[in-house]
Amino acid sequence: MKNIVPKRASKEYEQAFAELKQPLSNAAALADANRCLYCSDAPCIKACPTHIDIPTFIKKIATGNLKGSAKTILQSNWIALTCAKACPVAMLCEGSCVYIARGENPIQIGRLQRYAMDDYFAKGMLPLFTAAEPNGKSIGIIGGGPAGLACADELALLGYDVTIYEAKAKAGGLDTWGIAPYKMKQQDSLLEVALSKSLGVKIRTGECVGETVSIQFLMDQHAAIFIGVGLAAASKLNIPGETLAGVYDALAFIEKVTPRQWRSVDVGKRVAVIGGGNTAIDAATEAKRLGAEEVFMIYRRGKSEMPAYLFEQELAKSDGVQFHFQIMPARIIGKKHVEAVECMRTKPGEPDADGRRHPAPIPGSEFRIPVDMVIKSVGQNVEGTFFSQIPDLMIDDGMVVVNHDTLQTSNPMFFAGGDCINGGKEVVNAAHDGKKAAHGIDQWIRSTRQE
Repeated sequence: MKNIVPKRASKEYEQAFAELKQPLSNAAALADANRCLYCSDAPCIKACPTHIDIPTFIKKIATGNLKGSAKTILQSNWIALTCAKACPVAMLCEGSCVYIARGENPIQIGRLQRYAMDDYFAKGMLPLFTAAEPNGKSIGIIGGGPAGLACADELALLGYDVTIYEAKAKAGGLDTWGIAPYKMKQQDSLLEVALSKSLGVKIRTGECVGETVSIQFLMDQHAAIFIGVGLAAASKLNIPGETLAGVYDALAFIEKVTPRQWRSVDVGKRVAVIGGGNTAIDAATEAKRLGAEEVFMIYRRGKSEMPAYLFEQELAKSDGVQFHFQIMPARIIGKKHVEAVECMRTKPGEPDADGRRHPAPIPGSEFRIPVDMVIKSVGQNVEGTFFSQIPDLMIDDGMVVVNHDTLQTSNPMFFAGGDCINGGKEVVNAAHDGKKAAHGIDQWIRSTRQE
């Protein structure tokens, strides 16, 4: 890559990527926990996709029962530490806190959940649950991300012998490889992987289903199979110059940053990020914190249509990221390396089937932005190259079709959850799907036994 930003001392990178939200002190945690009103209708519970009994876990913090608090949390959400740090709590539980209607700050639910989970992991994951007696049934899990881990943990408690097949060298999925380091550390996700192992879950890493292990092998080995695969490489821009050196997929770029080996990551002095979602924001913010002099967010629609959360946008702005709305890339220019992005201004076009107006380029509006690096973040496709190998599996628009009550697929032996059924939501949604699917699997196996 041309014009690489000079490397800095490791201490400077650590400062740049310091956690946005520091852990609460004991005094601060107790003070905030004692503010909780223990609402009878508990809107925070309703707003949480995993329906954690939030008032109860907070009350246990207030009474000094941190072990009981962690147990209450884990009863609903096996991916609780990641969710405490990476969940958009302002849009979910905290956004529903009754204090907001009174014009006061909400209870810091996310940070209190982190307080309880940090204590749980610091004390060595003391046993909180008693697993059922082994039932002699084996379950296979495809994908070791949040959905797969949550499904595996729940099934292990129900007495099943569970094996996760994970393609990467470390399990955890997006939580391990795709969350910005200023939100959480990779080690946080690996603690949740360790929790799964402590419950008896077996994890086979480096196993790519459809390649190193076949679907038929899984069907022969297991009574049921859960599909918990996430999203794959970014969608293509389909413009000239996309294959030039210096063009990266957003998730691939973030994956390089996440292990915190800062000096091994090259970044250009002038970086263009194409897209408007939360992943695009993470890539732009990381590029800036790695030392890029200028970072440009290029989004083809208007500011009000940008899918990234407002607080994510504000974070990027505070880091100096420049936003360009209603422009789209027409081509990437360069001989061997990226030298510029040629863009066109856009205007709202005709509504599509969903009523959303598709941006239309304005002829003659071309202009260039000189850059050394382009990061693509215009959506990802579901990682499901093996789907065609599963008999009678129904796919719609690239996603697995399921019964939304049980998460069972059109092939009754297979269940699915997380990104592969919703196209990419929050970690907490994947955690909910994993647990829900575990009970769907248990229900199905029990019913087939009785036939």
